Amino acid sequence: MKSVQEIAEEIVAREGGFVNDPDDPGGATNFGVTIHTMRRLGLDLDRDGDVDVADVRRLTRAQAVDIFVRHYFDRPRIGDLPPVLQASVFDMYVNAGSGAVRILQRLLGQMGHRVAVDGVIGPQTIEAARAAEHAAPSHLADAYGIARRNYYFRLADKRPESRKYARSRAGGKGGWIKRAEEFISPRYHMSPDEFRERVAQWG
Repeated sequence: MKSVQEIAEEIVAREGGFVNDPDDPGGATNFGVTIHTMRRLGLDLDRDGDVDVADVRRLTRAQAVDIFVRHYFDRPRIGDLPPVLQASVFDMYVNAGSGAVRILQRLLGQMGHRVAVDGVIGPQTIEAARAAEHAAPSHLADAYGIARRNYYFRLADKRPESRKYARSRAGGKGGWIKRAEEFISPRYHMSPDEFRERVAQWG
């Protein structure tokens, strides 16, 4: 099993370097760390009294890994979830914050477990996740990955500006969908035809 550090390093590699896409609500981002996160953490790297795009550009890969481990794994208690879920929930937490936990909580509710959908990993969510793993040990990670994929599709359904993250310029799977499917068994990956049918409504 990979260490948290190794998973964080993979996330940083997946996120890539500096981008400042006007269609991305996250704003300026480097190695997956947004300017909003840096402001929340007070990371004034150039020590000029504010946290701006220049600070985002200065962020190093090692700093990004440390931020992810401390604030996106340890603080939200992802390590208390069953090991089969940790890498995917961690990756999604970097991408969607507490929304990653809400996706899990809704899934657990659909599986018949009583859990509040509040985005917080507490005793109730931990107990429900462990019970779900016990009941379906070989399916829980896939179920969560599929729920992630569906979340991305719904975002793109509602926000046309986000569709470029779910569908490539060539019409195939975009980064969001590929990212979700990295945590889904190949037998549950969408075929090219299934993907085209799902996004046909986007035009």
